[in-house]
Amino acid sequence: MPKISIDGVVHEIESGTTLLQACEMAGAEVPRFCFHERLSIAGNCRMCLVEVKGTPKPQASCAMSVNDLRPGPNGEPPEVFTRTPQVKKAREGVMEFLLINHPLDCPICDQGGECDLQDQAMAYGKSANRFVENKRSVEDKYIGPLVKTEMTRCIQCTRCVRFSTEVGGVEELGLAGRGEDVEITTYLQQAMTSELQGNVIDLCPVGALTSAPYEFKARPWELRKTDTIDAMDALGSNIRVDARGSEVMRILPRTHEDVNEEWISDKTRFVWDGLKTQRLDQPYVREFGKLRPASWNEAFSRIAQRVKASKPDRMAIILGDLIGAEEAFAWKQLALSLGVQNIDCRQDGTPLGEHGGRAGYIFNSTIAGIEEADAIMLIGANPRLEAPDGVRPGEQVVQHLPLFDEDVPATMKLHSLTLSVAGP
Repeated sequence: MPKISIDGVVHEIESGTTLLQACEMAGAEVPRFCFHERLSIAGNCRMCLVEVKGTPKPQASCAMSVNDLRPGPNGEPPEVFTRTPQVKKAREGVMEFLLINHPLDCPICDQGGECDLQDQAMAYGKSANRFVENKRSVEDKYIGPLVKTEMTRCIQCTRCVRFSTEVGGVEELGLAGRGEDVEITTYLQQAMTSELQGNVIDLCPVGALTSAPYEFKARPWELRKTDTIDAMDALGSNIRVDARGSEVMRILPRTHEDVNEEWISDKTRFVWDGLKTQRLDQPYVREFGKLRPASWNEAFSRIAQRVKASKPDRMAIILGDLIGAEEAFAWKQLALSLGVQNIDCRQDGTPLGEHGGRAGYIFNSTIAGIEEADAIMLIGANPRLEAPDGVRPGEQVVQHLPLFDEDVPATMKLHSLTLSVAGP
């Protein structure tokens, strides 16, 4: 492994590691905006400048590998410095440039309290700005109902562009214009269509892209944070639920390399809105084909009448997808007390099979093992809709065939057939 001297201490760094990652392995903090471990290298922000011995000016550590460094004249390890006066002056200058057009609207910004620009401006910026000309203002863009734009705050780090292309799989965001007039926008002035577009909210380091449903709702320090598992799709993404009192305010991803990495689908991210809107708040009784409000006593009396008038073999209980174990046990006890033997939880009519049931056709492969598969066949599922954050960037769905046959019983009907090839 190559040897490199970082701030006077020699370290052995794995070949191919970027200089920024090498510095952090050595315990040296390097600020950055555009660099992200899961995205391609852009080198836009220049905030990660470090001093490399033998070079006339500071180098962008995110775009330079440890293999690019040349040893000393006598074979000494290359030397890198992260805390010299030159590096300090370079970071202050870059931060000054980044803040030229950035508005001073931190008190109303939803990113306040967890903003990378705010933190790094305090740590590496100057106390005063020499820019006295008028600031540039950029018109906000409509990119959909989920992501709110404040494009005047944008510093063109292109994290959102690279994510939508490389991870989301849709080339909808890009840079338009040149020089000072450059703007990030959708090419056709339309809303984004990716099922993962909400992740650009977490990726944006400056508050240019924020959550539209969460806008002006709460501050990070007001929220109680609970780690849990998502139940909105079949993936089981690791998530964090932020709540204020008894009200859920937002849902954010947690990093898990073998499941969802650090992304979640829009269904998972914005499902909290359905916890308080368009919910049933009182019983309803159907009369003459329409629902009318009713009292709890009337509703339970109607249920009791129907149960008493029906025979046990004519009744069935089907459990929902999100029901807990305690509720399922209570429903089973109720069914057995009524003499009902028809109990099931498969709303889609999935057959159990004769040999091991579900375990006989899922192959017991892990989500991380998908990347090592030569070919994958999915029956009755469209992964882009049911588990969008489980599809890796290197995977490509090559054929999706809907299968409908009116002669096949509903319990045995195949909804779709998807052939997928994994790998680059």
